[in-house]
Amino acid sequence: MLKPYLKWAGGKRQLLPEIKKHLPKEIHDYIYYEPFVGAGAVFFDLQPQKAVINDSNAQLMLTYNVIRETPGDLIVLLKKHQKMNDREYYYKIRNIDRDPEEFDALTDVEKAARLIFLNKTCFNGLYRVNSRGQFNVPCGKYKNPAIFDEPLLRQISAYLNSGEVTVLSGDFEYAVSTAGKNSFIYFDPPYYSPDKTKFTGYQADGFYAAEHERLREVMVEMTKRGVKCLLSNSDTAFIRKLYSHNFFKIITVQAKRPINSDSAGRGMVNEILVKNWKD
Repeated sequence: MLKPYLKWAGGKRQLLPEIKKHLPKEIHDYIYYEPFVGAGAVFFDLQPQKAVINDSNAQLMLTYNVIRETPGDLIVLLKKHQKMNDREYYYKIRNIDRDPEEFDALTDVEKAARLIFLNKTCFNGLYRVNSRGQFNVPCGKYKNPAIFDEPLLRQISAYLNSGEVTVLSGDFEYAVSTAGKNSFIYFDPPYYSPDKTKFTGYQADGFYAAEHERLREVMVEMTKRGVKCLLSNSDTAFIRKLYSHNFFKIITVQAKRPINSDSAGRGMVNEILVKNWKD
């Protein structure tokens, strides 16, 4: 059994039972696509042998590649971060990206270890950057946080090397451009928030209404191609209207949200799943 190695806002571990109810029965016969993979709760639960995973967060996807290629080197650095961890050390590591030359001088393994360390020690497990793309979450108030799980990282590395898993970092539309009738796509974008009170700032350029509209057009195109798709999003009038076409079936589910910059967005909340095929 695999699970995410990061905390991630919008992660799907709590919603997995509901999501799995609405997957194609023959899911393991498909090439699996997840263009907003985040921490990969659904991906790691299914462990498809053929998959394309993507996220616009290049630093996040770097961690997947480093875990696949050099898990031992990553674990050595994470042990160092674990030993050195305190408030002063947190801000020292966080502020590396304030100096572009210093950040660019880091190796891929150092960058991956930095992200994992910050993710496990920052406030509420958030990943948030400012307009310059600098990580700006304050230090969390943890006494002795678990920075990493060595057996899990090695198991994930073994899995990523065992099948045909393509790791991308770019636009979601490009990530699914090769999908065909033998493919299944799970779309889990940054959720739409009409009042912008809920956390959606994974990237400096954001993901707003126009991007959700473009995503709907991509899902329409995939439907016309015969690609089975399932999408998660917030339960709002805007999203329901986007997917009101008879191509789609909207399913209301309840999810527990422990990570959100706004306390009103935590706890049990309504979300929706949108599917584009009939069982």
